[in-house]
Amino acid sequence: MRTMTDESPSGSRPSNDARKAAREKARALRASQRRKDRRNRVLVRGGLVVALVAIVAIVAVVIVSSIHPPHKGPANMASDGVLIGQGLKAERSPARAADAKPVPHAVDKSGQVVNIVTYVDYLCQYCGDFERTNGAQISKLVSSGAATIEIHPLPFYANSSAQGTQYSLRAANAAACVANYSPDHFFAFNRLMFQHEPKQTSAGLSDDRIGSYAQQAGASPMNRIRSCIHSRTYDDWVQSALDRASKGPLPNSNVKNVSAQNLPLVLVDGQQFTGSATDASAFRAFIQQAQAEQYATPSPTPTATPAS
Repeated sequence: MRTMTDESPSGSRPSNDARKAAREKARALRASQRRKDRRNRVLVRGGLVVALVAIVAIVAVVIVSSIHPPHKGPANMASDGVLIGQGLKAERSPARAADAKPVPHAVDKSGQVVNIVTYVDYLCQYCGDFERTNGAQISKLVSSGAATIEIHPLPFYANSSAQGTQYSLRAANAAACVANYSPDHFFAFNRLMFQHEPKQTSAGLSDDRIGSYAQQAGASPMNRIRSCIHSRTYDDWVQSALDRASKGPLPNSNVKNVSAQNLPLVLVDGQQFTGSATDASAFRAFIQQAQAEQYATPSPTPTATPAS
């Protein structure tokens, strides 16, 4: 009879060393799994914290955006345009919210003053043609007090510039900057912008070049105007003004709205000029005709004297 001590290592029952090794291996596996579980719990908690922080940040941005009012538009453009009168002086008006409904200017119905309104884009060739053809005679009429002109700069061709420079938008923003800081020099700036109008397929004028024309027009303070031009302070307002003019209705006129197809839109006492943009005599005749039609009144009929 053999005892247990007589069994050889090759017997069917494992030795104590083998069982001990198996137990150690199982213990190591359990410890490794516990470490993985702890690590996964930490990662999950960390992810939840990050997500929570992100949600809080988004909510904070929404709250702050709702608390702060929208950026204001430029001063002296309450009608979405600049009204220029005698001596080429601009009518003053306070800055209003970018999305505020425009306030139309009162129309002079005395028959003594011609009311001219233009809607223009600084990259519109026909707008430039009209200004270069008629700018001098409009300047004389307005300066003398025989007419007023209300100019609305709009960025219809913002996406037409080469290299995505959005020249129309930048130019309209610059016009708003001049109107805000130096309104009495707006008329001169507007003329210079059209006298140096770039080709529609070009990248347009640089912000520095636009600023140089503001300075040449006599606008000041130039440090603030240049900063306004470069930072594109009134881009949002300009876009809102474009949207309002595109949807209409246009005040003091039977024309419903403005589009790229009817630029430049020129109104004289509410009537649209549809003649050639390069014919100064045609525009002069239209001014005379529009004024006569608008304010002509029939002669009073004599009243019969009762017989005594």
